[in-house]
Amino acid sequence: MKLILAVAAIAALSTSAFAKEVTLTGEGKCLKCALKKADKCQNVVEVKDGDKTATYKLTGDVSKGFHKEICSETKTVKVTGTLDKAAGELAVTKIEAVK
Repeated sequence: MKLILAVAAIAALSTSAFAKEVTLTGEGKCLKCALKKADKCQNVVEVKDGDKTATYKLTGDVSKGFHKEICSETKTVKVTGTLDKAAGELAVTKIEAVK
């Protein structure tokens, strides 16, 4: 049992150790207010790549602190954080409006 827990702990640490921080620029929006796709406010960034658009939910305290900036108005934003493409989420470490 201890061996299983040790292996699980090592796997969890190695996954986060190899996670890379990325910077994305796109349209910052509220998932509820702008996109009408949620019951609660949630920051998202829509990033265009050619003719495709990827939408990532922004998570963490930095994102929550920025919510008032994009809740009622879409803005172009530059977001830095750890991207989990499978979950469609970006754990935000820095976010700013692009002027």
